[in-house]
Amino acid sequence: MAQGSIALPRAEPFRPFNKLFEFLPGVLLLAAIGYLGKLIEQSIALYAKSHHLHVPNIEYVLWAILIGLIIGNTIDVPKFLQAGIGSYEFFLKAGIVLLGSRFLLGDVARLGGISLVLVAIELALSIAFMSFLGRLFRLNPKLTSLLAVGSSICGVSAIIAAQGAIEADDEDASYAIAAILALGAISLFVFPVIGHTLHLSDHAYGLWAGLAVDNTAEATAAGALYSDAAGKVAVLAKTTRNATIGFVVLGFAIYFAARGGAREVENKAAFLWRKFPKFVLGFLLISLLATLGLFSKPQLGNLANLSRWAFLLTFAGVGLRTNFRQLRAQGIRPLLVGAIGEIAIAGITLGLVFGAAKLYRF
Repeated sequence: MAQGSIALPRAEPFRPFNKLFEFLPGVLLLAAIGYLGKLIEQSIALYAKSHHLHVPNIEYVLWAILIGLIIGNTIDVPKFLQAGIGSYEFFLKAGIVLLGSRFLLGDVARLGGISLVLVAIELALSIAFMSFLGRLFRLNPKLTSLLAVGSSICGVSAIIAAQGAIEADDEDASYAIAAILALGAISLFVFPVIGHTLHLSDHAYGLWAGLAVDNTAEATAAGALYSDAAGKVAVLAKTTRNATIGFVVLGFAIYFAARGGAREVENKAAFLWRKFPKFVLGFLLISLLATLGLFSKPQLGNLANLSRWAFLLTFAGVGLRTNFRQLRAQGIRPLLVGAIGEIAIAGITLGLVFGAAKLYRF
């Protein structure tokens, strides 16, 4: 090398196929679990029909989650599968965007002012009650805030967004995430039973699931387990909650910054845009295109099928990522705060939805 010359760092070549192969094994596992859940559902239905048996229809949603739970909590999933398994959040967002093809903007508007009021009430109640419980159980303020954000908006995504904004420890974030995921998994078994016992309409049940279940994947699954119509309403209500994430996280960031516990937020508009869930815009765009009649009937059917396949992979990932052993190792107090708060919020929102359904007849 000539004297005085500068050695430039060698640029790493872009290898898209390396990234593809990094994700592919885990994605194939998600697809296999989801498809197995679908086969189990179809096999049981076929057996019952051929033998003239009346058995409850357990949809592929629950089978996929159950299979994932069993695998994720009985064996150590190899590391080379983890990247692909983690992609279930991408498939969740893609599924919701594609689901917009089944909503005309008139359907979105028909969610109604009363439903938007209930979303606002749920947000305020969740944050206030979780904050109270956190102080009562003497959790540290940032862990309390993560549980409050996770329970009020959209579970894991909100916790991750808030963690960076309030500079919470990784340990606090993992506590909050584990508690929210475990409680979300339990809701899949409990919510449909309560809904059927109370004879809730599809709209009322879907609204309740969208208000009370925290993680978007579990809220989507809880609605779909009740009925297809309930699943649509649950997604709509949950998406409305998700849209508030930037504002709520900004509020917590300002609160901790004022007390010296986090950096000052300099550009609030940029902060809101960075935290805003972009898939909400995708959902509205597809819904707008469907409203304008830019999709043919076969195309709408294809988009709906793609959405179901995306959710198939999502639900498998939910099961695989719900680790009860990890939660047990993290102690009981965060779980107690989460459980008590979730039960109270579910009960209050159920009462609100039940009353609104009687009053407005939906």
